[in-house]
Amino acid sequence: MSTKTILKDTSIAFLESYLNNASPTGYESEGQKLWMNYLKPYVDTFITDTYGTAVGVINPDAPYKVVIEGHADEISWYVNYITEDGLLYVIRNGGSDHQIAPSKRVHIHTKKGIVNGVFGWPAIHTRLRDKEEIPKISNIFIDLGCENKEQVEALGVHVGCVITYPDEFMVLNENKFVCRAIDNRMGGFMIAEVARLLKENNKTLPFGLYIVNSVQEEIGLRGAEMIAHRIKPNVAIVTDVCHDTTTPMIDKKVEGDLKMGKGPVIAYSPAVQNNLRDLIVDTAEANNIPFQRHATSRSTGTDTDAFAYSNGGVPSALISLPLRYMHTTVEMVHRDDVENVIQLIYESLLKIENNETFSYFK
Repeated sequence: MSTKTILKDTSIAFLESYLNNASPTGYESEGQKLWMNYLKPYVDTFITDTYGTAVGVINPDAPYKVVIEGHADEISWYVNYITEDGLLYVIRNGGSDHQIAPSKRVHIHTKKGIVNGVFGWPAIHTRLRDKEEIPKISNIFIDLGCENKEQVEALGVHVGCVITYPDEFMVLNENKFVCRAIDNRMGGFMIAEVARLLKENNKTLPFGLYIVNSVQEEIGLRGAEMIAHRIKPNVAIVTDVCHDTTTPMIDKKVEGDLKMGKGPVIAYSPAVQNNLRDLIVDTAEANNIPFQRHATSRSTGTDTDAFAYSNGGVPSALISLPLRYMHTTVEMVHRDDVENVIQLIYESLLKIENNETFSYFK
């Protein structure tokens, strides 16, 4: 299977609509509906939970269960304080970057619909030239064009409203996908494409496959924790993003040597089960799929950790997508890497045997 033919025009159209839709942590349901609608032709049934994790299931009656997983949520802000002059101060919902906020347009999500605003910032002419103040949580603020607090409240904006950026999908130089929320709606997209390929290639798996799009990863892997206990899987392959370390101001001695366009990134970590990882590496080599390696120290910082340490221990592995400018509105990935992650997960599933324990003590 050529990686150049994996993504169809319909795939890209779905990806664009899915990325452009806001799914902030704790408010993922509208994005999950889009995802489930796309996935529906390729699965037998769905599971959802009370906080919004969505799971497409193939072979739901099979006792041996394999998970492939991404997370649905994106970083955002909460309205934390409204001044008498009608300005909004914020707190993080996930790892939102205060330094990119000034002059960004925002959407405030209310019961009345979306309210537009901007992160204001004093003009360069008015800032002290010898000691400029840098953006920080305490001084960034949102302006809705209101003159007082009452006008803000009349729009339906209140403390606790969630705030996202409206920046939308684009393609740079023919093969670079750029958008906010590629971390990690691209993961949800890629696992959906794996399900599509299984269906279109008439592949029958000897086990149950659970295509999991978890919520609330950005605030501590919470959705994965919940659904892992619900499914009780035997194996989990997680996909998320990692850093392309070739751009300026990143120390490769600290972050590793990873570059978009050079292939999926296979993680080495205590949470990654060695035999499952070796199966994935062997699969990549057998299918001429380029890949990179990344050592993640004590934890992966992804939903891999939640699955690995659930239910008495679940063999888990992480296949990452190298990404530039994480947690900004211009996150960037290479189309070839996206297609190669899809192919690597797909081919790895075909290598997993029913009832395989991945035990070190056979």
